[in-house]
Amino acid sequence: MGHLRRWVPLILILCILIPLGSPRSILTAEELALVPASFLDLARSPEVSEYMVRIRRRIHEYPELGFEEFETSKLIRTELDEMGIHYRYPLAVTGVVGYIGTGKPPFVALRADMDGLDMEERVEWEHKSKVPGRMHACGHDAHVAMLLGAAKMLQGRQDELQGTVVLVFQPAEEGAGGAKMMIEHGALENVSAIFGVHVAAMDPIGAVASRAGPIMAACGFFEAVITGKGGHAAIPQYAVDPIVAASSVIVSLQHLVSREADPLDSQVVTVAKFEGGEAFNVIPDSVTIGGTFRAFSKESFHQLRQRIEEVNIGNCRTS
Repeated sequence: MGHLRRWVPLILILCILIPLGSPRSILTAEELALVPASFLDLARSPEVSEYMVRIRRRIHEYPELGFEEFETSKLIRTELDEMGIHYRYPLAVTGVVGYIGTGKPPFVALRADMDGLDMEERVEWEHKSKVPGRMHACGHDAHVAMLLGAAKMLQGRQDELQGTVVLVFQPAEEGAGGAKMMIEHGALENVSAIFGVHVAAMDPIGAVASRAGPIMAACGFFEAVITGKGGHAAIPQYAVDPIVAASSVIVSLQHLVSREADPLDSQVVTVAKFEGGEAFNVIPDSVTIGGTFRAFSKESFHQLRQRIEEVNIGNCRTS
């Protein structure tokens, strides 16, 4: 992961030094040819690489949930102050937006999310989470460190920028709508393009992966309470078993993608929560199921949402 953090700021920065819509560069062809090598050397230097590792570990030890990233936000602002980077705060409760460059167009944004997850870290290591029940399990600690590393590199060469780099530190990515609130608060005002990255354990260390078209899907959540009639497990004929009904719903939901969706249109429906009953010999009165659905287009997303509701209601009526 350390090597990945060294490469990603480099990739992002090269996009900034060759701005959108610019007819020419203020650098000569010879100078421009040296940019990749010079930035790679800088990314590899202890000044940047060890800085990012240190920041990532500090954030990892103290994860905070969405819209509660007060200490993380404070750390970011302290680092930006030390770099001499102007910023706006607060946006969306804990969000921070910094600016490097001329203050004029084009405005190109680099974005990192800040929040952790509501889960326990079970890996024993020196920088394990010190907050019970909280963990940076999705890599947002690395994302913040990467963006601060990019900020350090860009601030050192701000005179070469032909526009303005907007540093977007976004709260509440994990389902709480932080991106929407940041946009509503003007974080992307005048922005022509935005670059975001995500660490990925399935890719080799040191690699940056991308492709044409969408990469990250839109994400929705669902929850259903299926109510029946409780009773004794030995005489199920006198009960209306919500566990059986919920099981039927779960099986039917699996057909939405495998039988109804275009195989070339990637979609996911996953039931990840099933809660009901407290005794092995008592049929409960109700069961709660919940999960997530994801799609790459608005049409597919809304279709999945509608069909999940229809399947829940339809199966419960016939069970």
